[in-house]
This record gives sequence, C-alpha cells and structure tokens, in this order.
Amino acid sequence: MISRIDLRGDALPEGGALRDLLPRAEFDVEAALEKVRPICEDVHHRGTAALIEYAQKFDGVELTRARVPAEALTAALEQLDPAVRAALEESIRRARIVHRGQRRSEHTTQVVPGGTVTEKWVSVERVGLYAPGGRSVYPSSVVMNVVPAQEAGVESIALASPPQKEFGGLPHPTILAACALLGVDEVYAAGGAVAVAMFAYGTEECLPVNMVTGPGNIWVAAAKRYFTGKIGIDTEAGPTEIAVLADSTADPVHVAADLISQAEHDPLAAAVLVTDSAELAEAVEKELEPQVAATKHVEDRIKPALAGKQSAIVLVDSLEDGLKVVDAYGAEHLEIQTADAAAWAARVRNAGAVFVGPWAPVSLGDYCAGSNHVLPTGGCACHSSGLSVQSFLRGIHIVDYTRDALAEVTHHVVTLAEAEDLPAHGAALKARFGWKVPGQ
Repeated sequence: MISRIDLRGDALPEGGALRDLLPRAEFDVEAALEKVRPICEDVHHRGTAALIEYAQKFDGVELTRARVPAEALTAALEQLDPAVRAALEESIRRARIVHRGQRRSEHTTQVVPGGTVTEKWVSVERVGLYAPGGRSVYPSSVVMNVVPAQEAGVESIALASPPQKEFGGLPHPTILAACALLGVDEVYAAGGAVAVAMFAYGTEECLPVNMVTGPGNIWVAAAKRYFTGKIGIDTEAGPTEIAVLADSTADPVHVAADLISQAEHDPLAAAVLVTDSAELAEAVEKELEPQVAATKHVEDRIKPALAGKQSAIVLVDSLEDGLKVVDAYGAEHLEIQTADAAAWAARVRNAGAVFVGPWAPVSLGDYCAGSNHVLPTGGCACHSSGLSVQSFLRGIHIVDYTRDALAEVTHHVVTLAEAEDLPAHGAALKARFGWKVPGQ
C-alpha cells in the first residue's frame, strides 16, 4: 500500500542530493500556466460574461450573475446544522486569539540625534480569498483566510468558491454560512483560474483586488503564477503533505491514522513517515490496511495517495538523520512523535507547521488549534511561511531628519553617490547647503 525508502547504512547526502531521494508529487504548474493564460485573458476582456460561460463549461451550472445574493448568505447560516455552527464558531474564536497576537505595532528608531526611522504597518486595502470546492467542501479554509485578513485590518474582503450544481449554482451552503458568520458579504460563485482572474482584473460586479490568497488546485496555482507582479499572492499551493518523524515510542495506530487523514484529501496528497525504527515501520504498514478499509474515499483518493510516488516510509539510522531528512523535505505539516518530542520539534528548520507529540495531530491544526492551515507545500517551507496577519501587512519606513542630522551625514552620502557614479544623488544634498558639503 505504501513504499519504503531505505536510507540506512551510508552517510546522508547534502542539500539537493538528499531532496532528490525523497518522495514528492508531480505538480507541473508551468504546463498548466499555458492552459490558464487564455482563460485569464478572456475574463479580462469579457468580465462577467466570461464567468457565466465558464461556470457552464466547467461546473455545469447556469448563472445570471457571479455575485451571491445577500439573502443566500443569510439563508445558509439559518439552515446550518447547529453542531457545525458551534464548531465553526469555536474555530473562529481560537483563530482570532492566535492571529490577534500577530499584530505588529509602529516602531520608531532614533538613528542619530534629529534623525529617526519609523516603521509603520499598513494593511493591504482589498483582498480576494479563495475557498476550494472540488472533491470536498472547506469552510475551514474560509476561516483560515478571513480571520488573519480581518485581524490585519483589511477593509475590503471578497471571497470566491466554485459554483455547485446541486445547490443551484451557488457555492456550497456551508461555505456561505461560514462567510456569514465572519461578516463577509461579498461572495462570488467562481472557481479555479476564473476566480483568480476575476480578482486580478475585476469585472462589472467585482472590483480588482491587491492580493489573492487561499489554497486550490493546480489551475489556481497556475493563475496565481500568471498574475504574480500584478497582484500579491500567498503561495502556489500544491497537493497537501504530511510528514511524521517518529521513533519506537510512537503509537502505530496514531501514525497510520494521521497518514490516512492527509491521504483522503487528494490522490496526489503526500503521506511520509520518517523513522529509525524498522519495527514501527512494519507496525504502521500493518495498521494501514484495516484503517483504510474502514474509512471513506478509499479507491479514488486514499489508496492512490498512499501508493503514489509522493508517499513512502523512509528508514534512517537515527533521529539525527531523520531530522536532516524532514528538514530537506520541508513538509507542509510535520508531526514529531518521538520521545522528548518538544526538543526535537524545537530543532526543526523547515516546515509549514510543526505538531508536537501524540496529542497534537494535523487534524487539530486543520480546524481548531488556532494555527493557520494555509501553509507552504512542495518544499517551499524552506523559504516561505504559512498565511498569517503579516501576509496582509506592508511595512513602510518613514524617514525624518533635521537639518543638522542631514548635515552630519552629507559627506558620506556624497562619497557613496560618487563611488556609484551617480553624482546627482549627491547634488540633491549639496543643493540644500549652498552646494557646499558641510564639514569640508
């Protein structure tokens, strides 16, 4: 059901050579880019008419408009299962606690007497958030996108999710209910690259945004790449990933359950166990069989995901080697199920989020840990972070110098300007002092 990669016996290679030995899903955004390009430009030129046509073509629904009526949002919340509402409200509450703590405050530094630099933080003015709606419905992604944007102070928030045939062309009602709970009233029935293009270019119904965030399929990722530079993006999210670093103290029942929990997302989902215990590896393999047989989405998602080239049990000589492997892998979600798990977790450098010990499974982070589940995939955790309040903030430096403070440093500025053969830069300061460099 899941393959093995044995890295025992020899010294582990470094850098890219080690990464090349590890499992990873194929996710060719560049190839998809050529397919989304004409779609994006069609939305640019035809606006809402293009959205309506693509809804018919891709989703099999007939729309007269893309924007969801306010009464549909109200009705979705009124009809929401009370237990689901309570769970969403708790998820929102915990997410607000964590993300509120990420807010940044203005800070002024006195560089010299009379010379200060202040860094102030300003939120993006308008954002477009994407909530997937393909194989599964993700109201949790609404929470994870909206809460940090709101806590950052974003004034204008729009959200898009694919139209659903069984719901009359509206996004899934649980998505709409989550929007209503969060006070987001600008919602669009649009999916994939079409939604990203709507946000980037604007339409008759939707004003253009400054930034698009949220997970999605390869078409969403390709559209984000297409618009990079025109709008801000969070990340080109690929298939979801879990890596588990475990030793002989780990419970194979827990490990198997956690691997399956990610595999049920998508046939390209990655489930990776890294362990120095051959006994644990064997026990997890045995445990996968009955757990997979007892759940849903077996043939179309879980079995292909576990059997795919992106999933494996990786055997290493020691936890030190295991740490090198998971850092090279840079998982979206990394669980540490070892003795002294907190100490090992503290040494991790590359992961979207780290889950410590047997009582912090990835599923907790997906919904109610308070952390954000929009995280870097495909090894991007070595250079990128998950979605947070900071994602929606821009730092602006405010430079304030007096005449005397400028005079004191003018000769250095002039010297550096001339060293770079940019004399007009120096002249801009000389002009303020009668074309004489102070102190000379």
